[in-house]
Amino acid sequence: MHYLEEKIGGRLNEKLKILNSYRPLPESAVRKIREQFEIEMTYNSNAIEGNSLTLKETYLVINEGITIKGKPLKDHLEAKSHKEALDYLYESVSKDKRNTISERLIRLFHQIVTQDIDREWAGKYRNSAVLIGGADHKPPEAIEVPKLMENLIKWIGKNQKKLHPVELAAIIHHKITAIHPFFDGNGRTARLIMNVILMRAGYPLSVILKNDRKKYYHTLAQADKKDSTPFVRFIFQSVERSLDIYLKVLTPGKPREKFISLEELSRGTKYSPKYLNLLARTGKLEAHKEGRIWVVSKEALKRYLEGRERKR
Repeated sequence: MHYLEEKIGGRLNEKLKILNSYRPLPESAVRKIREQFEIEMTYNSNAIEGNSLTLKETYLVINEGITIKGKPLKDHLEAKSHKEALDYLYESVSKDKRNTISERLIRLFHQIVTQDIDREWAGKYRNSAVLIGGADHKPPEAIEVPKLMENLIKWIGKNQKKLHPVELAAIIHHKITAIHPFFDGNGRTARLIMNVILMRAGYPLSVILKNDRKKYYHTLAQADKKDSTPFVRFIFQSVERSLDIYLKVLTPGKPREKFISLEELSRGTKYSPKYLNLLARTGKLEAHKEGRIWVVSKEALKRYLEGRERKR
């Protein structure tokens, strides 16, 4: 089963192809944008789970070693541990381009992100039942976890060549959070493993934004109820956002499209901001978020309209 429309998957493939055509990418530019994404992902991934550090504070803790007055020690340790996990992510992807995921790798990432918070259970499956606050989904009993994780690895082996990398990454993410194999750190571990799949396929690091937390949890809940398409589409949008940023920064000599708000774009068209927002949210219109605002180019709307005309 495929979850991404062919047109949407093709759009990502085309953008990745353009990015790949510029490889090897300028080392200094890559280093700078990688540092930006690492801070952004560390901040957002931890903030989704309740970490109180701001984006700037996360930068200061990681890059300057500064202690933020009034903020819990736990939040500082989570930032540093997540950065260590990202360092390992880049290292492991550079050494191993295969799309294989193992229980050992999943447990290792969990160990890295939780070792300074809960050393006793870092990298170890839970041994009792857990509840997910605010969610209808009830994770399986602890005794079922080892077998379910074993089955997950088998499922990956059977499906990694059948699915688009974004589909594969999204479904694995959901399966890990649904099994909820650890007492804590399941979301952060799932987002890291998701990026292992994506980056081995050539995509840049993809970040789920704190501002999208409500939609993130909502689409995960839909996946819990056997409707995975909205969650896959949600992950697709985060991947496309990263690709757009990389292309904007790293493609020399290519005319750059100007991104504007949906409100601004609607003024020169017959479409309302609400309708354009719907197209953006469903992935039909090439758009990404900057903060809380969807941004898009006039060229992207033109491509969407041309594609619709061809269908007719």
